Amino acid sequence: MAKKLNLKRQQDLKKDTDKLLELATQLKQYVDKTNENTLSLEVIRKAEEIEKLAHSVKEKMKGL
Repeated sequence: MAKKLNLKRQQDLKKDTDKLLELATQLKQYVDKTNENTLSLEVIRKAEEIEKLAHSVKEKMKGL
């Protein structure tokens, strides 16, 4: 049972880290389109989404 749970957790971590990479790439693209006088709301939303997902990954790595 524990082995099955660990396997599921590992699969979830892989999926989440793939999503983190995708989101970080999108964030970079949004930031590249802005300048010093413009702060896009989309940049803020994307950063918050990354933050939440990163926290989730951290908790899963702890095994919680």
